[in-house]
Amino acid sequence: MRKADRLFQIVQILRRTGQPVTADAIAEELETSKRSIYRDIAALMGQRVPIRGEAGIGYVLEGGFDLPPLMLTADEIDAVALGAHWVAEHGDPALGRAAKDVLAKVAAVLPEDLRPLLMDSPARAGRAWNKVPDGLDVAQLRVWIRTGRKLAIAYRDETERETQRTIWPLLIGYRDATRLLVGWCELRTGYRTFRLDRILQAEFLDAPIPQRPALLRAQYLKSLEICD
Repeated sequence: MRKADRLFQIVQILRRTGQPVTADAIAEELETSKRSIYRDIAALMGQRVPIRGEAGIGYVLEGGFDLPPLMLTADEIDAVALGAHWVAEHGDPALGRAAKDVLAKVAAVLPEDLRPLLMDSPARAGRAWNKVPDGLDVAQLRVWIRTGRKLAIAYRDETERETQRTIWPLLIGYRDATRLLVGWCELRTGYRTFRLDRILQAEFLDAPIPQRPALLRAQYLKSLEICD
């Protein structure tokens, strides 16, 4: 790996995490020596890249620094293309349009020699077959999740039993043919998952969720790790 590429990758490693990263960890990921990482960090600091480091703890990239969006590797371009194509095919209509807009925006700022890598990427998502319609406006649901407000639904489960629920919506899971809502259910006093196509009716309430949604999401995701 050229030194210039390695310097860029070091900044990328530091940028993708808010936690200190040790020289050992960076050296292992880049398959180089710790001594080379020390020299590279010193070179970056000499170029006024705001890296802060403490012995035995690691390095942190301070806020306010960013790299031009044009500096994408071939793998990063494939990742963008794959993600956008998957969302365009499997997401709800609003997200599908947004995914296509993202591809157009990235293509507009990529250097001409890299543009074909995006428009004709070898990484493609398969088509979504047998998609079923959602029982509510998913775009509005994302707004309610972001703003931390409650949702009242009439729900029919796999046994055809209907219930009325008040949900604290937290996450939307996207599958090939269906979408799932993860939320805290006031009726069951616990986290529950609901297929959007089984929602018979939905009312978007103005009532705020009484706890921090980010904390609830973190607790739910942590519970999945424990189950694994």
